[in-house]
Formats: sequence, C-alpha cells, structure tokens
Amino acid sequence: MVLVLVAVAASGAGCADAPPPASPAPAASGPVPCSPSVDLDGFSDTLETAAIDGRPVANLSALAARPDGTVLALSDRSVLFTLDAAAGRPLAARPLAGRDGGPLDSEALVVDTDRTLLVTSETGPSVGRHTPDGRWLEDLPVPAPLRVAPAGRATGNQTFEGLALQPDGRTLVASMEGPLAGDDPGLVRLATWTRERPGAPFVPSAQYALRPDPGLGVSDLVATGDGRLLVLERGFAPGAGSTVHLAVADPAGAPDVAGVDRLPADSPTVRTTTLANVGDCPSLGAITHQPQANPLLDNIEGMTITGRTPDGAWTLLLVSDDNENANQVTRTYRLTARLGPR
Repeated sequence: MVLVLVAVAASGAGCADAPPPASPAPAASGPVPCSPSVDLDGFSDTLETAAIDGRPVANLSALAARPDGTVLALSDRSVLFTLDAAAGRPLAARPLAGRDGGPLDSEALVVDTDRTLLVTSETGPSVGRHTPDGRWLEDLPVPAPLRVAPAGRATGNQTFEGLALQPDGRTLVASMEGPLAGDDPGLVRLATWTRERPGAPFVPSAQYALRPDPGLGVSDLVATGDGRLLVLERGFAPGAGSTVHLAVADPAGAPDVAGVDRLPADSPTVRTTTLANVGDCPSLGAITHQPQANPLLDNIEGMTITGRTPDGAWTLLLVSDDNENANQVTRTYRLTARLGPR
C-alpha cells in the first residue's frame, strides 16, 4: 500500500461476537496528536444512519475528494455515493457495473483528469473506467500474473485494494492487498500503468515490492504529487480488533519487479515510513460495538486528501467499512499529516 496512511484490517474483518450495538457516537473534534507527524482533527458517525433513494450508505471501501468540495464514496456492493463537503450527508447514489453488466467487488477509486472514474474490482481483478454517472466505458489491461488463479498468481479477495493517480495524470498505481503465490508472504506488489499524456491510453508499466508493517495489508493509496504515496494499512484480530497505520511510501530508487516471477524475502522494496498508529490517537469519546484496543478504530478502508494547511501539511479523510454488520460502524475520520521532505 507510497505516502502511507495505514489502516489495516482483514477483508470482512470486524465480525467478532460483541454486545448489542450502541447508538452512534456524536461528531467529535480535535485536533489532538496521534504521533509527532499526525493529528486527529475529529471523527463522525453521521453516515451510520444515512440513506438515499432507499440505499443505506454502507460498505464504503474508497473515497475521492472532488474539486467542487463534494466527496465520492464507493461501496463494495457496486454503488457510488456522492457526499456533501462535510462527508456527512449523501447527495446521490448511482449503481456501478462491469464490462458484462454484472456487479463489481469495487474497492478503490480515483477521478481522472477528464472527470471519468477509475474503479478497481477484486473480481478478475479489473480496473474499469466509468463515466461520472457510473456507466462502464473500458477496462485497463491487467498483467497476467496479477490475475486471480488459475489465470494468474493472485488470491481471490486479495487483489487491487488501493488506487492512486499522480496529479500529472500520467501514472496510475494500484496496490495488491495480498502477496502473489510464490512471493514472500510479507511482500505485496504495487502495479503501475503509464501514459504519454492525460487522455492517452494507460499501458501496464513497472511493479514495485512493498513490505507493510507486520500483520497488516494495504487498504488504500493516495498520491501526494511529489512521487510519494500515502498508504493505508490495516489488520484485524478477533477479540483484539483492528490495527490501523498511516505511512508514507517512496518508490524512487526501488527496482522494477514486473519481470520477477518470485519475490524472495530479501527483495529490495519501496522505502516506507510509518507516520502513525491510528490506535494511538485519543478516542475522543468514540463508541465501539465490538472489542477494540481503542474504541475509535473500526475497519478503515478508504482514504482521500482533502487539502493542505498553510504550513504544507496534508488534510485527510478516512472511512470505515461496516460490512452491513451491526457490530461495526460507518465512521469518517479527519487527520492532518506532516510528511517532511522527500
């Protein structure tokens, strides 16, 4: 999972037995430090009870802030929501479908320079281009080894979990959630596509090895514009709850491993620095419906950059996926991250 915000949770995490759910916690605000590099500015459970056109705002796996201030929120049940600038109220809901018209296991989202949407699905996997209103246009080519076995060496439900587009519009990066068969179990691949200019076709390009913090997987990516990536790493253990890390990753200098069939444990990797363990943030009165070391945490899956502060720090919006499980919550988090020089 690039500049890295890391929130780690296994797919379908958060299904542990727990007491009956409590009422959603009210919005809370900071800022309060989580680490020397990251502050928690607040959280909100407003979306937990939100719905539009009969659809609950649930199963959210990705976010994308738009220039007009609204936020796109992607459900892994093939629904694209538009939220207001506060990310607390749904404005619209649009169904998504793939090439064959069937549903997508949609996990990551970016807005291209022409306003079309690039959406990953763990089915295949695929990276599909959609119109702003959700209609499928095309699928990008996916290198054979990254496809789910037996077509490739990927494991089902462990494929394209994060997606980031560099601001110049020429490089797209997708993170695998889990390792390929034959690769060291602690390594995941970042796959890239490049094009000569915005609007030109994307073609598969370099791949890089990334080692998330032990026990975590990459959940989402965001490009910072200087070549680095924010990475969201997540993990889950029954009875202990979620682990969420914020990290920054820099592919500069890392070798291209696209032609390497098997990545050993000593493979050169992308330089990654953990910025914060989100579990170290103050809870700010958050309520949990299941065992968590910090009640603030849940199955955090999506992340987007919402702006910059006057001193150059990044403001971030994160969201948890409730899996439509009464023991989990749809919660948004606002953080400020200081990355330092490259």
